[in-house]
Amino acid sequence: MTSNDTRTTVTTVLLRSDGPVDDEILAYARAKVDAVVARPGLPAVAGEVRLVRATAHHADRPWSATADLRVGGRQMVVLAEAATGHELVDQLQDRLRRQTDKAVHAWDTGHRTAAPPWRGGARSA
Repeated sequence: MTSNDTRTTVTTVLLRSDGPVDDEILAYARAKVDAVVARPGLPAVAGEVRLVRATAHHADRPWSATADLRVGGRQMVVLAEAATGHELVDQLQDRLRRQTDKAVHAWDTGHRTAAPPWRGGARSA
C-alpha cells in the first residue's frame, strides 16, 4: 500500500561556528545538514550544529563539528573531526544520515518480546 501523505515536519536546526570559519563552509554545511534533516519521512528535528576551526596551525585536524539534535523523541549527538572544512562537512553529513536512519527505524515504541517465565514473565497454562 502506498500513501500520498506528504506531511510537513518542523525542522529547526541552528548552525553555529567558532573560530575563523568562512562563509563558503557555512553555506556548504547548511546545504548538507538541510539535505539530511529535511528528508521526507523524518519526524520533527530540532537542535544545533556547531563547527569549530582551531587557530593553532600545528593541529593535525583543526576542524571539528558537534551536532546535538532531537529527532522525534530520540536524542542524537554526532561528532566529527577533519583536516579541511569540506571533509568535515562531508563526514558530518554521513554520520548524521546514519544516525537519523537509526532513529527512524528504531523500534523504540514499547514493542518488546515478553520475558520468559524464569525471568518473571507471564506463565502460559
